[in-house]
Amino acid sequence: MEAKNGKDILDFTEINLRLEEEKDYRIVEELTREAFWNVYFPGCGEHLLIHNLRKATEFIKELDFVAIYNNKLIGNIVYVKAKIKNMDKEYTVLTFGPLSVSPEYQNNGIGSKLIKHTINLSKELGYKAIIIYGDPEYYKRFGFKESKEYTITNKDKKYPAALLVLELYPNALNGIRGIFDEGKPYEIDEKELEEFETGFNKKEKGFAKTQNRFNELVNKYL
Repeated sequence: MEAKNGKDILDFTEINLRLEEEKDYRIVEELTREAFWNVYFPGCGEHLLIHNLRKATEFIKELDFVAIYNNKLIGNIVYVKAKIKNMDKEYTVLTFGPLSVSPEYQNNGIGSKLIKHTINLSKELGYKAIIIYGDPEYYKRFGFKESKEYTITNKDKKYPAALLVLELYPNALNGIRGIFDEGKPYEIDEKELEEFETGFNKKEKGFAKTQNRFNELVNKYL
């Protein structure tokens, strides 16, 4: 790691990716909590989310990767199976998240490395597409496009600016349109979250500028 303009820069070649193991679970949950705390709203629920996703039948172990630097776990990405629903038809796609990077290692390309690696692996596994809710400014660099281009809506049959689609091979979604349903695994119970929080060190909930960006995206439709 070298210093540049007062900030440490990682040697990208020294960041290794491997599948998450059971011994990593608590480390990843703590990392995820640190990465998302106060980012979208006061506090966060992503650490409970990843705790529950691992137990879901839709969870894909083959796409659950961690990033390692100097023998330290500094990032994680997880995937689950989701659906595009159209009348009586359902089509399986992927969705990912949370994508977590330790705050002290962010802006070093770790998230990009996790995304690119798992996108390529998703292609090899034969999936059609990845659909996520995310910031277009970030995810369009990986080839994601607005869902409106594919006539894929949210459950309210609207086109959120944050609903993004990546075909994993040309015309993979040809003839497929409908409602994106990420499923019950992404639902968070507030009482369960409150109880889960008791197992972690106390942190102050508060406001961050990133919450403004999140609220802007949540309320923007195409």
